[in-house]
Amino acid sequence: MELFWGLFIPFIGTTLGAAMVFLMHKDMSPWVEKLLAGFAAGVMLAASVWSLLIPSLEMGASSGHAGWIPACTGFLAGMGFLLVLDSIIPHLHVESSEPEGLKSNWKKTTMLVLAVTLHNIPEGMAVGITLAGAINGAEGLTMAGALALSIGIAIQNFPEGAIVAMPLESAGHSKPKSFLLGTLSGAVEPVAGLLTVALTSLVISIMPHLLAFAAGAMIYVVVEELIPESQSGTHSNIATIGVAAGFALMMVLDVALG
Repeated sequence: MELFWGLFIPFIGTTLGAAMVFLMHKDMSPWVEKLLAGFAAGVMLAASVWSLLIPSLEMGASSGHAGWIPACTGFLAGMGFLLVLDSIIPHLHVESSEPEGLKSNWKKTTMLVLAVTLHNIPEGMAVGITLAGAINGAEGLTMAGALALSIGIAIQNFPEGAIVAMPLESAGHSKPKSFLLGTLSGAVEPVAGLLTVALTSLVISIMPHLLAFAAGAMIYVVVEELIPESQSGTHSNIATIGVAAGFALMMVLDVALG
């Protein structure tokens, strides 16, 4: 049951956020979007450090080897993995008019959803790895800590779901369709998490590498998407406040509950 909730809590956060399309009747204010993008960046940065990189370093050190080796190699592999996906998969960010990735004839709506799906893959992996580690008794990983990470990601997924669904409605889609697409953008998280749990259970010996891999993938999203998005144009100070709030909240969740 804990595994189920750990995997699906982030998806619930996205779904509730997408449901805001039924309650809000105008576009989201630019300063609110900046605040929420900054908040998501802060949560992901703190989760990468406290929930993933620090346990990776501790496990690596306890194995009798230099603790930084699996953390460093896994981190760089995670960054490279997201770089490849970002370069191949056609996708379009909400505030952009130019698609990224390989050229395609896909609809704008499809590419908008794919952009958020790419964002959510490393989050699902991070939750899956920490859950698998806790289930298998890996050093430094507890079920409480894994659930804290899941809750933290769900909190930042709430505004993310709204940020996806509301522009779709503004582009002419109905509220139900905008809600459905916003919800589907988060469906990859429990899928990625479940696949990661299965994989990690088979290769528990490389847990430090996998933890750092997820951290690298998450930080790629922060550096490539969230920070530039939140700092462009006006209201950049609001975004910085969001980063601080998100980082502090995730840090407290991990330390207090983990």
